[in-house]
Amino acid sequence: MKFALALHEESGKYGVTVLDLPGCFSVGESAEEALVAAAEAIDGHVELLAEEGAPIPQVRPVDAHLHSPQLEGGLLAVIDVPVERYFGPAEKINITVPALTLKRIDEYASRHGESRSAFLVKAAEEIMRRAG
Repeated sequence: MKFALALHEESGKYGVTVLDLPGCFSVGESAEEALVAAAEAIDGHVELLAEEGAPIPQVRPVDAHLHSPQLEGGLLAVIDVPVERYFGPAEKINITVPALTLKRIDEYASRHGESRSAFLVKAAEEIMRRAG
């Protein structure tokens, strides 16, 4: 899952705030070290939420953060952290989809380097996020 980060430098140290995970942040002696620590912080944060049965905040598209006040004086960074394992085991389902729609889904997913399943899950999550 891709997470948007605000990266700031102050007095030679670097801090990272994970924009979609309130309270999740990291620091480092270099930007690279802070980003590596951010990946570890994200993994631990999501694992803790899952263990507590708390909802995992919805990750917004990167564009939603372009004008975030948290970026002021810093940079926007994006990292991919495989936290999906905390969502429970994958379940195989059988659905019926019109052939033309399935072809369009497969073409879109392929163009974006995703599997059909990954695309369908992302699309469903996005619709549910918008609906609240």
